[in-house]
Amino acid sequence: MKNTIYEYEFCDWFLKNRPNNFSFNGLKALYDMLTNYEEDTGEELEFDPISFCCEYSEYETMEEFWQDYDKEDYPDEQSIMDATLYWAFGDSFIIQQF
Repeated sequence: MKNTIYEYEFCDWFLKNRPNNFSFNGLKALYDMLTNYEEDTGEELEFDPISFCCEYSEYETMEEFWQDYDKEDYPDEQSIMDATLYWAFGDSFIIQQF
């Protein structure tokens, strides 16, 4: 038995329960990223917000990203895209942690 989660419900859950994991725009971007993944693969995802918090990270800048990952290994966006899922929005981006 599965429920369909719409963007509003997705964002609302995080804002109420895990407000420090993603910005509001980051939540919208994560929702888009996950629903696009479902469409591209035909795989329906379970709404598991704690897993999403562990599996994905939002970064506002490359400098912030380089605090977690080596700058020499990942000097630019393309190198990150080659290593993992990457979703840019505005000046920020979300990755699947690796």
